[in-house]
Amino acid sequence: MRTDDASAQVAAYLQQHETKGLLRFITCGSVDDGKSTLIGRLLHDTKLLLDDQVSALEADSRKHGTQNGEIDFALLVDGLAAEREQGITIDVAYRFFGTERRKFIVADCPGHEQYTRNMATGASTADVAIVLVDARKGLLTQTRRHSYIVKLLGINRVVLAVNKMDLVGFDQTVFDGIAGQYRALAAHLGIAHVQCIPLSALRGDNMIARSPQTPWYTGPSLLEHLETVPVEQHDTETAFRLPVQWVCRPNQDFRGFAGTVVAGQVAPGDAVVVLPAGRRSTVARVVTADGDLPVASEGQAITLTLADEIDASRGDVIVAAGAPLEVADQFAAHLLWMGDDHLLPGRPYLLKIGTRTVGASVTEIKHKVDVNTQEALAAKYLGLNEVGVCNLHLDQPVPFASYADSRALGGFILIDRQSNATVAAGTLDFALRRAANIHWQHLDVDKAARAAIKHQQARCLWFTGLSGAGKSTIANVLEKKLQAQGRHTYLLDGDNVRHGLNKDLGFTDEDRVENIRRVAEVAKLMTDAGLIVLVSFISPFRAERDMARALFEPGEFMEIFVDTSLADAERRDVKGLYAKARRGELRNFTGIDSPYEAPERPELHLRTATADAAALADAVLAALGLH
Repeated sequence: MRTDDASAQVAAYLQQHETKGLLRFITCGSVDDGKSTLIGRLLHDTKLLLDDQVSALEADSRKHGTQNGEIDFALLVDGLAAEREQGITIDVAYRFFGTERRKFIVADCPGHEQYTRNMATGASTADVAIVLVDARKGLLTQTRRHSYIVKLLGINRVVLAVNKMDLVGFDQTVFDGIAGQYRALAAHLGIAHVQCIPLSALRGDNMIARSPQTPWYTGPSLLEHLETVPVEQHDTETAFRLPVQWVCRPNQDFRGFAGTVVAGQVAPGDAVVVLPAGRRSTVARVVTADGDLPVASEGQAITLTLADEIDASRGDVIVAAGAPLEVADQFAAHLLWMGDDHLLPGRPYLLKIGTRTVGASVTEIKHKVDVNTQEALAAKYLGLNEVGVCNLHLDQPVPFASYADSRALGGFILIDRQSNATVAAGTLDFALRRAANIHWQHLDVDKAARAAIKHQQARCLWFTGLSGAGKSTIANVLEKKLQAQGRHTYLLDGDNVRHGLNKDLGFTDEDRVENIRRVAEVAKLMTDAGLIVLVSFISPFRAERDMARALFEPGEFMEIFVDTSLADAERRDVKGLYAKARRGELRNFTGIDSPYEAPERPELHLRTATADAAALADAVLAALGLH
């Protein structure tokens, strides 16, 4: 063969490989149903393993395997030492492989309930889900949980892989029973397409080709199905959408907005709108690393330059002018809670949607979902791996599409403000219209005017500490000293407020969060009236104190930590509360069976062991410049 012919054949092969379609799929289901074995067998039987990989697999199988010295295909994807030692999958393992007809990216998802968050990560980008079921066990709770999450995250094509058929003698009755149960579940969940396949991943039956062990099965093998299943377009958005990831300004003559097109097409001359601000312009250039393009389509990373000088930043979305997105700050959403601590309504989090990050809180948990029955259950909080339907409030409006229309513009995560850990994944269902006709009313007399007539600066002095630390005592002394100076004040005391505004609240974590939210809003209004507001609340959680601080302008909020040891607070115990808590008569009492999170950087740290209330009040006056 001539060199030119060989080069042409190589080029043609590479071109064919580049243009093959890509299918992303996940394997999921209950623990030990054979997910890792299934992927390992696919890789092995499609001849995609190199000789040294096969040799290493054989050696690992003798050392770590569970097949009595025979090849343990699960070891190809169970890479962590802990996984191999325990024979389980912990992390999501991604593998790439290809056949003559299609390329594949597969995510092997863990089966244990505590790793449901990992499974959701894998499902968020998949086109197809392979749900494995052990033929001996049938449908389990985790099968139902994973199927619910599969549908929640927009996957409408499922393969039910009834595995380990060799262990039930390839009994058609067993397969038909499981397939019938799963089809009923899928119909209830709204999963449109289900292909049921009997197989043995370990032995290879119905994996690559149809097995003689199941002459009663006339459907495709697993690989045949994966090579031919249609890849659906998840996003129904067809108009142009570009979330801005970066503003590129290498010099004064160039200003571009970089990002990846998530829907539609764009070309120079197209009219666009930058959201949420609503500024309009036209596209001047579509720039890439390889030069300007006449048109860019979904999936391409580009930089747009606009005809007008428009102020846009990371998190904004550039869209077709003729088909703008909705913009809202309140939503109904589904949440999969991934945090070890409970989701509490009212607690502040960060919400990341696309390239935009904003402050957010769950205002109401409408209900949580029983993954076995899909029944709606009343709930005050969400625990680890629970799914709930919630209302969200954001601190600023964002452009969005429902998750059913666009994964990129309707999917989000919640982030803990303290640890920066991802604590939830969610899908936006629709915007809440309840506040669409509510706007800020301009008032000619503002906070500065109200404070000026009182000859003072409006402030919020937030006293926090254990019960019995001396917060109210110090605040009371301080207010008398301020009154003596002619200052206009108000003292919000935790016990007093619970007789009225917050008398409907108990002392659970959820109620404590709401307690502080309400008081913070009242303190904000009083500060807006020009008062010096003294707030004396245990306020045990940093997140809620940070939420309160965020309501105020810089310099208005002073966090004052009244620091007393638990032993001293118990010794004082004027109200007898610690004694009751120790006897088990008071539940959720701070310092005993409910935590207190001490401030990390308070504006003022008062140590009651070294000074009396009058001296500590003077220290606050000094910090205010009013001594």
